[in-house]
Amino acid sequence: MPLVKTWQLIAGSAVAGLALSVAAVTASGPWDSGQRKAERDRVASQGPTGGADHGGEPLPQAAPSAPGVLGAIGPGAPRPQTATGSEDADERLAAVLGPLLADPALGTARTASVVDTATGRVLYASGPREAMTPASTIKIATAAAALAALGPEHRIRTTVTPGPGPGQIVLVGGGDPSLTAKKKSPAGSGGSLVALAADTAQALKAAGTDRVALAYDDSLYTGPARHPIGANPNIAPVTSLAADQGRRGDSVSGPADRTDDPAGDAARAFAALLTDRGVQVDGAPARGRAPAGAQPMATTLSTPLAGLVERMLTHSDNDIAEALARQTALASGRPASFEGAEQAVRDRLAALGVDVGGSRFADGSGLGRADRVSAGLLTGILAKAAGPEHPQLRPVLTGLPVAGFTGTLRARNAGDSPAAGLLRAKTGTLSGVNSLAGTVVDASGRLLAFAFLTANTPGPEGAEKALDRLAAAVAGTAAPATP
Repeated sequence: MPLVKTWQLIAGSAVAGLALSVAAVTASGPWDSGQRKAERDRVASQGPTGGADHGGEPLPQAAPSAPGVLGAIGPGAPRPQTATGSEDADERLAAVLGPLLADPALGTARTASVVDTATGRVLYASGPREAMTPASTIKIATAAAALAALGPEHRIRTTVTPGPGPGQIVLVGGGDPSLTAKKKSPAGSGGSLVALAADTAQALKAAGTDRVALAYDDSLYTGPARHPIGANPNIAPVTSLAADQGRRGDSVSGPADRTDDPAGDAARAFAALLTDRGVQVDGAPARGRAPAGAQPMATTLSTPLAGLVERMLTHSDNDIAEALARQTALASGRPASFEGAEQAVRDRLAALGVDVGGSRFADGSGLGRADRVSAGLLTGILAKAAGPEHPQLRPVLTGLPVAGFTGTLRARNAGDSPAAGLLRAKTGTLSGVNSLAGTVVDASGRLLAFAFLTANTPGPEGAEKALDRLAAAVAGTAAPATP
């Protein structure tokens, strides 16, 4: 039985799916989250002749158009396929994917699922319900659960409250993974300790205070802070208070040396920022608790959840992933721990109508080998994100890296690949485990969701190339319309 059933989609979903295909192609350019609006504003601010930068030179030529992959929905488009035509297309897709899936570079176990997001029809499947270690493709599940629990506009608060005694203040962590101590946020809008310190200093001085004792409260999360894999450059200790993801140095993504005490380091950075603004901080910041019911004197807000999801998926950010899993737990009334997040993510996905049988969400990032999901679960989530019933899940699609352009797919399926610029997918890599799951507009204009999971691969390079060939085949195997 397919995980996504045709009867679950409302009448007219095919039209909605094709409309989303247009949006997917439009969005599939070399931009990261937030940059599209900046580019649009910049263009709008220029004059009709192209802006002062061009002077009296001839106007630049228009950029070449992308191939007409959406001709099926334009004026004079051919009629939709007959059932026979669809069956022929599915057979053709199976004939292409079967041999590619048998590539020894994909290891000793491999599963696959390809679904038409507009109809929910399973176009190809091989072991689609078999639970496998997904590596970072589990971030698709983390993203969907967080968006379902909190919505795309939700922002995470970091606050400063009065302490339990006179002259005391408490820096309270809310779990914002975008919080930074840098003067200019490296990733655009997000929580800022610099802005929070300025607002706190202003509030203190307005109350006639320029000397305080600082405590910090990181009690929102419970359980072990260390990921089960232990100390690792791919992730910091998971705490509700951390600046710049606990990174030492100037890196903003990828592996990096991490602090063992993210909360304490964030508090010490905050104390220094207060000192710079004329507020004397007595002693070193100490761990404490904000008084019950204390009202914030200053607040800074995270990037909206949609932006956090997009950043997490585009760059495979493990710190954001674990933060979003815990935020899902908090929104679900569960403990903000690895165990609480696991149950909360599972419950949210089940409530969306996704088959979670045999799945395990031991973490939000996919760094652990205890995670288990199926290819069918991943395509089920992607189809839900593309459908009209759950618009809050759209960032799951818009955050996926674009083949040949962005994030972890920048160098994959690039150049003259039929998937370049059209395929959006989340990668997954652990030793002996390689996966790829995402969406692609095929040559007939259908938006397809796909997932390929493998195990016991002999090496990442060969496995990634084999996965890319599978994805390119999905993009290039069209279903020709019948007259």
